[in-house]
Amino acid sequence: MTRIRAGMTGVEAQAAGARILQAAGVANPRTDARILLAYAFGVSRDRLVLLGDQPLSPEVAKTYHTVIAQRAARVPVSYITGQREFFGRNFVVTPAVLDPRPDTETLVERALERPFERVLDLGTGSGCILLTLVAERPDARGLGTDISEAALAVARRNAERLRVADRASLSVSDWFQTVDGTFDLVVSNPPYIAASEMADLDPEVRENEPHLALTPGGDGLDAYRAIAVGLAKHLSPGGRVLLEIGPDQGAAVTALLADAGLRQVQVLPDLDGRDRVVEGFMVEE
Repeated sequence: MTRIRAGMTGVEAQAAGARILQAAGVANPRTDARILLAYAFGVSRDRLVLLGDQPLSPEVAKTYHTVIAQRAARVPVSYITGQREFFGRNFVVTPAVLDPRPDTETLVERALERPFERVLDLGTGSGCILLTLVAERPDARGLGTDISEAALAVARRNAERLRVADRASLSVSDWFQTVDGTFDLVVSNPPYIAASEMADLDPEVRENEPHLALTPGGDGLDAYRAIAVGLAKHLSPGGRVLLEIGPDQGAAVTALLADAGLRQVQVLPDLDGRDRVVEGFMVEE
């Protein structure tokens, strides 16, 4: 039986960790073992190569054993380490928020293709979308809303870490419920997984991430319906909306935005060619 022991070299420990994770069915065992070993040593991943021949102290071995066991139980790496890189920045992540995905960077990249001054992020979670946008645009200001106070607490920590708290307001709201004013950019990665699809999710997602951020129940489209209804009041003339979607929801969300009066509605793919974002523009006066 593979075990993590004090006295193992970094190389030996990483290999042992990868074997444990592979046996547990983890998708990327070697990558995760490396990330978690760097975490146990308390160093960045790029410095781990310098510790390959260094024996594990009892303290490091104990920490590495613990985090490998957590990952083998299918706890996401970001929840173990407490952070996730998104668009080149490190974000605090806890089980109160979704683990930011690289696919969501598609939405951010599209948003940055045009100028904006006021951005609204509905269901902000960790704040990764909103805070990245205002960090990339020093003249922009934003509002992030979420129904979860625990999620907003994480977003506030990230706003402080990224030094954008003075330009990013955060407040409790059920979609547009407590939102005032208009915005030239509205973004959201809302819960969109249908109730019937939840059982098929990976254990990392299904058993660890907040269900309110994953699914609205039913057909998975309720959040888009609520957002579409509120856009007429809160999206400035000529303003844009960008919504992350599931890979089979493009047609349905496109129809919802078109019915709400938006124009030039289109579906945008992610780097793997899957439908990922729906974009639309408010009619100019």
